Amino acid sequence: MDWRVFLEQAPSGGMTYLGWLGSGLMWTLLVSIFAWVIAFTLGSVVGVLRTTPLRIPRAIATAYVELFRNIPLLVQMFLWYFVMPEVLPKAWGDWLKQDLPNFVELPFAQFSMWEFTAAVLCLGLYTASRVAEQVRAGILSLPQGQTNAGLAMGFTLPQVYRFVLLPMAYRIIIPPITSEFLTIFKNSSTALTIGVIELTAQSRQISEYTFKTFEAFTAATLIYIAITLTVIYAMRLLENRVAVPGYISQAGGH
Repeated sequence: MDWRVFLEQAPSGGMTYLGWLGSGLMWTLLVSIFAWVIAFTLGSVVGVLRTTPLRIPRAIATAYVELFRNIPLLVQMFLWYFVMPEVLPKAWGDWLKQDLPNFVELPFAQFSMWEFTAAVLCLGLYTASRVAEQVRAGILSLPQGQTNAGLAMGFTLPQVYRFVLLPMAYRIIIPPITSEFLTIFKNSSTALTIGVIELTAQSRQISEYTFKTFEAFTAATLIYIAITLTVIYAMRLLENRVAVPGYISQAGGH
């Protein structure tokens, strides 16, 4: 093993191989965080719609979940990157393929804005279907009496969700939401298939240029472990901070 390889000058980018790893880590975090914002926001809306008594919104939400969670993530990544520009109106497709890539020059990146956007949209919409199921499970785990009590107090149905059901449901689903948050970091590695040079892709490049495969992928593994342990620790702190004494452990025992 020769760990000094990371201090050697890389053939491009004006940085060392350690800099390449840092660049890959930065893009892994950016892809994952932007995708998580989409996943959590959209997943919450879809999850709520899955539990409403309104038939049409519930059917639309169910169709979304079944569509996105039953198509492999890698297939969706190719559909977003290669197929989406072709099925849109020609002017929009040309803008995605020709203008968006040059819209902003991304720092320390060897890819364009379109690759980044496609990866974020794909990961975000795919994970939203999984988050929606966690939100739905959290709401359905609450006693029906809470909804009835809210309505009896004069709340409208949206107010019951906002002030009664969702505050408790989010507390209950923190552990499975943590798993989804960790998964989105690991799934971000699929973005390399459409050209996003994130952490796994940078490790592969280092391996190809230096033939130090063990060192390159060991470093990437340790970075992924550090990310996941940090997320687990942060979410555990959050869980302890927002826990309702006696209620969460009681719900977990059901």
